[in-house]
Amino acid sequence: MFVILFYDIGEKRVQKALKICRKYLTWVQNSVFEGEITPANLKKLKHELSSKMDKSEDSLIIYTFANMKYSTREVIGLEKNPQSAFL
Repeated sequence: MFVILFYDIGEKRVQKALKICRKYLTWVQNSVFEGEITPANLKKLKHELSSKMDKSEDSLIIYTFANMKYSTREVIGLEKNPQSAFL
């Protein structure tokens, strides 16, 4: 499955969240990640992030897609983490 993840996490916890997300997904922009992930790894990712969050202050939004067949991705301006096309 393909996911897009956004977080808004307090300054004291943001570096831990960044490190966790980078283990599973591709960093796209500040606090935004995307990529293919297995259901098991998505469950692990959610668990790891939940354990570091203060749920009274922080938020996490995850969009999941079965596939990207009917979608397009457009970047206007600086792409912070360009996707490479290695075969």
